[in-house]
Amino acid sequence: MKICGLHDGYHLPKLANPIMLLPVFQDLIKPQWRAVFEALKFSGGLPVTELAGAVDASYMAVKQHCEDLRELGYLDRTRLPRKVVGRPEIFYSLSAKADSLFPQIGVGFTLDLLEDLKAMLGENTPDKLLFQYFQKQQEKWRPLLMKSESLVEKATKLAALRTQEGCHVRCEYDPAIGLRIEEIHNPLQRIFERYPRAVAMELRMLEQLLGTRVTRRELPGGRAGQPQVIFEMLTPGKPALG
Repeated sequence: MKICGLHDGYHLPKLANPIMLLPVFQDLIKPQWRAVFEALKFSGGLPVTELAGAVDASYMAVKQHCEDLRELGYLDRTRLPRKVVGRPEIFYSLSAKADSLFPQIGVGFTLDLLEDLKAMLGENTPDKLLFQYFQKQQEKWRPLLMKSESLVEKATKLAALRTQEGCHVRCEYDPAIGLRIEEIHNPLQRIFERYPRAVAMELRMLEQLLGTRVTRRELPGGRAGQPQVIFEMLTPGKPALG
């Protein structure tokens, strides 16, 4: 059978050791799942029978692993008609969500690019680009927050939006001390370290979106960890209307 551009008679190699997944996922994901990810990435997609051969496991075990991964959103499942009489074969391939498991061009590339642009176009070029980034984020999120009936609701929605962008955030409200957003991870942290003016840009964006003054303070993250960032809105008593 010819699969995803592979010629007839081609035999997939046994993938005994994971070679493509990000190191953090190699450490955390089940070895059987790693093997499935690697085989499907290499081939572009396989029927269960061929996938079982590629990972050196039984048909039923591989099918169960694939179904588990499909339910989590990492695999797509289709059926292929057989060339001979019989029921269609179950065919699995990686979904778009699985892309995040494999190396991508990341923050290092962004920092290098900003430095190159600074050398080409002037000292303030990175800050101008970062300002545009936060402006676009503000324009994207504002319509999603406009119908919020209180500042608490608005801050809670904003925390959820930031989580979707890769931040690890939670929103807390106490009538005695007010409203706060606690952030323990931000994908832009290395950008902030290189271009500290971006910190003020982000804070200004949050103030514009929430419609109130926000104070920002950092707590040490410990060793090489990111600092924990606290955004506070002084709103004791009943939440102010947005």
